[in-house]
Amino acid sequence: QVQLVESGGGLVQAGGSLRLSCAASGSIFSIVGWYRQAPGKQREMVATVTSGGSTNYADSVKGRFTISKINAKNTVYLQMNSLKPEDTAVYYCNAKDAILYSPPRDYWGQGTQVTVSS
Repeated sequence: QVQLVESGGGLVQAGGSLRLSCAASGSIFSIVGWYRQAPGKQREMVATVTSGGSTNYADSVKGRFTISKINAKNTVYLQMNSLKPEDTAVYYCNAKDAILYSPPRDYWGQGTQVTVSS
C-alpha cells in the first residue's frame, strides 16, 4: 500500500523559510515532487526530482526553493526560502510509479497548508 505522509507546512511571514517533508512508502518511485494549489487556481508543479537525482523547478520558485531526497529514508524535502505571499497554497507531495505502470501512476499526499503573510 502506497503512502505519502507530508509534514512541515504552516504560517510564515514574507521573506521567511519553511521546509516540507514527504515520507513515501509502498513502492519504488521514478519521480517524486511537490505540487501546489492556491484557491481558485489549478494545481501546478513546484519541483520534482527523479530517481537519478535530476531536478526540475517551476520558474516562479527557481533560486528560492530546493528539492532534495534521502533515498535510504524514501523521503523528499522541499526547502522554501524567501517566501512570498503568492506562494500561499496547499502543497501536495506527488510520487510517480513508472516501473509497474505505463503510463506512470500518480500517488498524492493529503496536502499541507503553507500560508505566507505580507
